[in-house]
Amino acid sequence: MLKSIKMTALNLDQLQQDPLIQTLQQYQPVFWFPPENVPLKQALQNVGLTRADIEDAEARLKRFAPFIAQVFPETQKQQGIIESDLVRIAQMQQLLSEQWKIPLQGQWWLKQDSHLPISGSIKARGGIYEVLAHAEKLALAAGLISLEDDYRKFDSDEFSAFFHNYQIAVGSTGNLGLSIGIMSAKLGFRVSVHMSADARQWKKDKLRSLGVNVVEYASDYGVAVEQGRKAAEADPNCFFIDDENSKTLFLGYAVAGLRLKQQLFERHQVVDAAHPLFVYLPCGVGGGSGGVSFGLKQAFGEHVHCIFAEPTHSPCMLLGVYTGLHDRISVNDIGLDNQTAADGLAVGRASGFVGRVMQGLIDGYYTLSDQSLYAFIGQLNQSEQIQLEPSAAAGFMGGYHTTAQTSYQQLHQFTPSQLANATHIIWATGGGMVPPEEMQRYLLQSQRLLT
Repeated sequence: MLKSIKMTALNLDQLQQDPLIQTLQQYQPVFWFPPENVPLKQALQNVGLTRADIEDAEARLKRFAPFIAQVFPETQKQQGIIESDLVRIAQMQQLLSEQWKIPLQGQWWLKQDSHLPISGSIKARGGIYEVLAHAEKLALAAGLISLEDDYRKFDSDEFSAFFHNYQIAVGSTGNLGLSIGIMSAKLGFRVSVHMSADARQWKKDKLRSLGVNVVEYASDYGVAVEQGRKAAEADPNCFFIDDENSKTLFLGYAVAGLRLKQQLFERHQVVDAAHPLFVYLPCGVGGGSGGVSFGLKQAFGEHVHCIFAEPTHSPCMLLGVYTGLHDRISVNDIGLDNQTAADGLAVGRASGFVGRVMQGLIDGYYTLSDQSLYAFIGQLNQSEQIQLEPSAAAGFMGGYHTTAQTSYQQLHQFTPSQLANATHIIWATGGGMVPPEEMQRYLLQSQRLLT
């Protein structure tokens, strides 16, 4: 890490001389990990949130479960709990092992947040949770409900008319706006989603079909957030959901960590000192990946190792943590264009909150090309008949790095036995709502690369 510029003003001349920065500037893939481990207790304290905060979020989601089951029939099988499946991907593991010519040990699993109900992405966790938390706060303050009531009361003309007096706004590259727009509209809120230029047209169309006000920008995610925040400030009844700094969003994602522990138990997967768990998470601004990682650390402690994945064109979290500048530096500052097919990860400036509080809990950061993302999409479809959108496939390269990078293994003192008994989870973040014609375009692009 560039300790000499940490916590100081941006020094572009000094950055230009750093080998890792030079590699990033050339859009070449990298894998970087902090050279020292932070004691777990200290790292958790740095977050400023606790396991009790996650459990409070889980309790709120359970209160809303009867309402969710009633208004979203696709959730009835899970009784209104928004959760994704965890599936073995042994054939994909074998395929990549042959391609990379290295033995990929342990068991590989796919966490299918790509197919979460309601909005088809990981944002169904944090985005929907924050809307529900805001709705509950307003309803409690107005005396419309108590914590002991049946929350199916939220599905009524009375509540819809009440919430119509309030507005919700958010800036998004697509998936967060989709989850917030869908849930806000269902409750009766007026909602505006400020979307960056890289947002997919079908996501904008879906939101507009629900009566959501979609505001489009020719610029990137940062501009959409900034303009969304300004517009919200002009309306005292408008609540702006801030993906960069919201602790509520963060906790909505963190619930996933505690739930994963139960899923692994049900699948007889042991996680302890002899059986480490590696989790590879696509990272955009950092809220989703950071929140899930916090939940994982609360659930599994030092036995889970979280690694973030970013596009070579948009490595904002890696850049922020590596330089120590966090949200005070953008990928544009080092000459990168922030243009990637991974629209959910097309973020130029990382969350300062997540980067600062989570850096002691994240094992490493890597980047990969759009070509690799498309290749993984095709290989997963071929081997497991599972379809993802580009950003959701970023986690697959993680298993290569933890297997091939001996210096990383040495830092954590992994033994051959531990590596052989490890569990690897690729956290797939989106794709469940991609229209069939759009998915076919992804797969055709993948075929061109694989043939």
